[in-house]
Amino acid sequence: MRRCFSKITDCHLGFKNSNFLLVGSEVGSGSVTRTITTTTSERLFSSSYAAHQVDQIKDNPVSDMLIDKFGRLHTYLRISLTERCNLRCQYCMPSEGVELTPKPQLLSQSEIVRLAGLFVSAGVNKIRLTGGEPTVRKDIEEICLQLSSLKGLKNLAITTNGITLAKKLPRLKECGLDSLNISLDTLVPAKFEFLTRRKGHDRVMKSIDTAIELGYNPVKVNCVIMRGLNDDEICDFVELTRDKPINVRFIEFMPFDGNVWNVKKLVPYAEVMDKVVKRFPSIKRMQDHPTETAKNFTIDGHCGSVSFITSMTEHFCAGCNRLRLLADGNFKVCLFGPSEVSLRDPLRSGADDEALREIIGAAVKRKKAAHAGMLDIAKTANRPMIHIGG
Repeated sequence: MRRCFSKITDCHLGFKNSNFLLVGSEVGSGSVTRTITTTTSERLFSSSYAAHQVDQIKDNPVSDMLIDKFGRLHTYLRISLTERCNLRCQYCMPSEGVELTPKPQLLSQSEIVRLAGLFVSAGVNKIRLTGGEPTVRKDIEEICLQLSSLKGLKNLAITTNGITLAKKLPRLKECGLDSLNISLDTLVPAKFEFLTRRKGHDRVMKSIDTAIELGYNPVKVNCVIMRGLNDDEICDFVELTRDKPINVRFIEFMPFDGNVWNVKKLVPYAEVMDKVVKRFPSIKRMQDHPTETAKNFTIDGHCGSVSFITSMTEHFCAGCNRLRLLADGNFKVCLFGPSEVSLRDPLRSGADDEALREIIGAAVKRKKAAHAGMLDIAKTANRPMIHIGG
């Protein structure tokens, strides 16, 4: 017997007219007032998020290091373990490849664990390992074991392309890996080879099945939708959720250096949703966590679920709680922002924990209220996704 649990609430699926909202937030002795463009649903979300933040701060006193000037509390750290990858996905890496950072300039295992410990001691409770492809790092099992042992960490996750995951996952689970996302942009083997410039579709599918067999629930499958490439497979991906505990996550195509982004390739959330609703009319919105990046849905009779990550057409900056530590030790507070600060250099120069906290806190305080619009992002210099970490 299948058991699928969800908390569901009715929702509108379309877009709403934008208007302006004055938002005030207060943390400690400081307060901030700002004007942002928002939709009706975003106003409700902002109110919910503010209440969530107050409750979370009361329940878990944290260092001011993790709170930005808009009152957002950052409890989720994404750590890129490597810039290397065993695929060459078109939306991630330029066709000519990228220049990799020399190995001595990348963070060592001990440096990763020390910096992660600073974040966790300040209030971070979730860490996601990314890349490149994190499973190509030879010491990933030991990294997982040490990170999962950090007091205060509630969830250790990974985002992987799944090529080598099946054989490594049993041990990674023993080392404390709690959840995982597997990237897969097509269910057609020949198209997989075209999109990734490599073979391996069967290995990714095996990794998904292995994760299910090991009890991961849900197994999240990330799918970047690109017009003319895989937008004809949207409903086929939804079918994966019928009998298996899979959460398919449709991601809007995002611009990064070298991926030849074009607005014509973008398939907006509303268009993807329209296709899904026509085929699966019983789709219903779930009640999402205030800091959730995805819009989550269930479908009657399906064991799994469907989500939409709408970074380009409906950003979720108001509830952002994410920070990024890159493989070369640079610290990034926004995926789409070009601003970075090195933690590796002061770390290797002998900086103590307090000095590192000051650097981190100052960077968090400089985080903007929201990222730029997609056309402006496309014009802004930023690193290739393989350097930033998925």
